[in-house]
Amino acid sequence: MADNAVETKNNGGKSAAPNKKLRFFGLGKLRPYVRNYKGVFVLMIVANLFVGVCNTIVPLFQRYAIDNFILEGTLDGMPIFAVVYVVMIAAMGIVDFFGTYSCSRLEMFLLRDMRRTAFNHLQTLSVSYFNQNSVGKLHSRVMSDTSVISSTVAWDVYQVSWSLTYAIGASTVMFVLNPILACCVLVVVPIVVLVSLYFQRKLTKLHREVREINSEITGGFNEGITGAQTSKTLAVENRLDADFRKHTDKMKKRSQRLGHHRALFFSIIAFTASIALALVLWYGGVITQSGLIMIGTLSVFMTYAQGIVDPIQWGVECLADLISIKVNIERFTALTETVSDVKDSPEVIEKYGDAFNQKRENWEPLGGDVEFENVTFKYPDGDEYILENFNLKVPQGTNVAIVGETGAGKSTLVNLVCRFFEPTEGRILIDGRDVRERSVSWLHTNIGYVLQTPHLFSGTIRENLLYGKEDATDEELDAAVKSVNAEGIIARLEKGYDTVVGEGGNSLSTGEKQLLSFARAILVDPAIFVLDEATSSIDTLTEKLIQDAIEKLMEGRTSFVIAHRLSTIRSADIILVVDDGKIVERGTHEELLAKRGLYYNLYVKQFREESYSNEFSDNSR
Repeated sequence: MADNAVETKNNGGKSAAPNKKLRFFGLGKLRPYVRNYKGVFVLMIVANLFVGVCNTIVPLFQRYAIDNFILEGTLDGMPIFAVVYVVMIAAMGIVDFFGTYSCSRLEMFLLRDMRRTAFNHLQTLSVSYFNQNSVGKLHSRVMSDTSVISSTVAWDVYQVSWSLTYAIGASTVMFVLNPILACCVLVVVPIVVLVSLYFQRKLTKLHREVREINSEITGGFNEGITGAQTSKTLAVENRLDADFRKHTDKMKKRSQRLGHHRALFFSIIAFTASIALALVLWYGGVITQSGLIMIGTLSVFMTYAQGIVDPIQWGVECLADLISIKVNIERFTALTETVSDVKDSPEVIEKYGDAFNQKRENWEPLGGDVEFENVTFKYPDGDEYILENFNLKVPQGTNVAIVGETGAGKSTLVNLVCRFFEPTEGRILIDGRDVRERSVSWLHTNIGYVLQTPHLFSGTIRENLLYGKEDATDEELDAAVKSVNAEGIIARLEKGYDTVVGEGGNSLSTGEKQLLSFARAILVDPAIFVLDEATSSIDTLTEKLIQDAIEKLMEGRTSFVIAHRLSTIRSADIILVVDDGKIVERGTHEELLAKRGLYYNLYVKQFREESYSNEFSDNSR
């Protein structure tokens, strides 16, 4: 069986519109996934057909036994009959086992491949896609939708194939034995179909409502846990409890209504089956008395009358399920067919590889010269241009600082340098070449990026640091940690580098996580450093320790620093001042102060705030 996930287009930014021409309930979109497991799929279908035929034949054995052994009062031929019957039942059991096993395997294979494809595809998408789609929405696509699709495709196809085989086989046998008695049984089929269709729509709607309310309950539960400290400090436990009660009461009412409709549905189906059985007993008794059929034949019809309703009902339910997953398929394929805002050309991929198959032997060393050449840019979901015909040369080793009020749009330049977004017009050159002439992976491998909010992956400190360089030695880890004065973190922990940091690194303080993020970025030995307000979450004392280390590490490297404290970027080679998403001033610290513009106002304002804060601290001692 194929182990690899199904290949998809290299997609990313905007979601592809759901395909309105999906056929066969949208199952055609799943053909690439099922194709990998044709053997399993065929085995499942063939096994079901065999079991369905055997289930149809079993009542004929019953008929033969009644007419030839019971009514005749003899056991002649019984051993042969018993052997044949036992062999058939054993064969049916064995084949049913393989059919069920194949169905289960198909479900797991489809689930694995779809989730792997979706997850891998998410790694190729641009930052704008994640800005426009919530975590909950993406989690639902990757986890919930794939689970529904794989389960429905495997088990409902399994159930439908058996139901159709049994229904067709039983109907054929009944018409061969006695057409009129067959009509007495099958007259209830249209009723079963109509009732099933009606209730299936109702039940599907109620199931969706229950799932939506359950999502609200899950969200409220998560907020109650993750926001426990906030809720306690605000003393709003009663409000949270009231909201949670409201959701759970709503869930109870919808679930009761769902249970009511389900009970009514099964009661009507059971009553309909009783009607079929009553008709068979009435008319079958009459013609048996007349000698037109034998008792064994009547028993066959009684068995079919009791058994044919269930496969019809299940078949309708399965078909309804297959129709309903069209929405799940459209949501899933909208993710996997999303076209990226940032992607490498086929020629670049051929030479440099992609994110999953990197051809590092073809990667040129990166020096660090960065140039914006007539760059015009607006965000994919925005209407206003942030940059227009912007030009800037940043020679290797230059320290560029970007400052501005909170929310002014300071990250735009950094996002373009890191190729998280593509310029709307113009070019960005790295070492004199258009950045699009080389791969995204090549660029990102040469950039050390430290975010304002540090993120550590679940696992040990060692594993987190090795994300920067997989083959780093202990000596290199020690050097990186010491370079940012983080060796004290490792020393105080009993297991050192092998300490588990917990989900998101929650066993460490924010400052400790930030220091380790610095160490991870330094371990890459990047040609370009990007610090996105990276010291804003570190206390003043720790910031002073790390600032000296950063200045040494930036020597000879190009760096872009989004500054939180203006006092830390006075030595920058060039300072860009951003206001309302646009660069309004540029120059050195002294030049900008002399202009007495926005930078001057920001600096004076922050200087006064820091002076007042220090004075307040001194007076409070």
